[in-house]
Amino acid sequence: MIQSDLSKLEEIATQIRRDIVRMVHACQSGHPGGSLGCTDFLVALYFHHLKHSPNFTMDGVGEDLFFLSNGHISPVWYATLARSGYFDVKELSTFRFLNTRLQGHPTTHEHLPGVRIASGSLGQGLSAALGAALTKKLNNDGGVVYVLMGDGEQQEGQVWEAAMYAAHNKIDNVIATIDYNGQQIDGSVNQVLSLLDLRAKWEAFGWTVLEFNGNNMNETITSIEKAKSLTRQGKPVINIMKTEMGFGVDYMMGSHKWHGVAPNNDELAKALGQLEETLGDY
Repeated sequence: MIQSDLSKLEEIATQIRRDIVRMVHACQSGHPGGSLGCTDFLVALYFHHLKHSPNFTMDGVGEDLFFLSNGHISPVWYATLARSGYFDVKELSTFRFLNTRLQGHPTTHEHLPGVRIASGSLGQGLSAALGAALTKKLNNDGGVVYVLMGDGEQQEGQVWEAAMYAAHNKIDNVIATIDYNGQQIDGSVNQVLSLLDLRAKWEAFGWTVLEFNGNNMNETITSIEKAKSLTRQGKPVINIMKTEMGFGVDYMMGSHKWHGVAPNNDELAKALGQLEETLGDY
């Protein structure tokens, strides 16, 4: 990838990280840790790989689709949607306030452009994405369906029912990604309920498995491109994406504490001091 293009994507990611900490601070509620960790992935997807349009339609005919299963990281998705033209970035200032479209978990009744399912009740996103992918196959629609899940979410039984269904039905136009930061709300994933050899599990369930560092923009772009090249070969594809919770803000990095805690005034100032304003704050 051309270095100037890569630098531009990294600048967008830095601005979105600023958006995230400001949004969560303003309402003193939300989930900054996972949002910061997944920023590079969402930017690579929406600003480089995804075939999509801000002129949003629910059916998404002829487009690639994205589903956010771990809906608690809505700050990063809302900021990405706004920065890619789905709605005015000024609306980010309404995050989690009453009677706004930017609820803590994405909803559909608010009619926010870009959101096709309500999410945040963990374990359900893969099933929804597979339904959309199967619909595209039946309609000879060439779009690819993407879904992002959390690592703690892999403790949900519905994920594995969907995994079996996808492989059995050769739903090979779907690319799932797991944000593997090793942290969940009550502690480390290994302490709460170890996932053991996650790659071996998905391979045993009939999926093509890739792994990459989701906090390296170049590697993220390359890995998504590789995943796309493996679609329509008879098997669903999944990325195990290694990230660090709170990436980009030093005092948040690697700690489950920041799964769902808002920074105070001093912590916000420290975070913003580490994240350069590149596109202009809302």
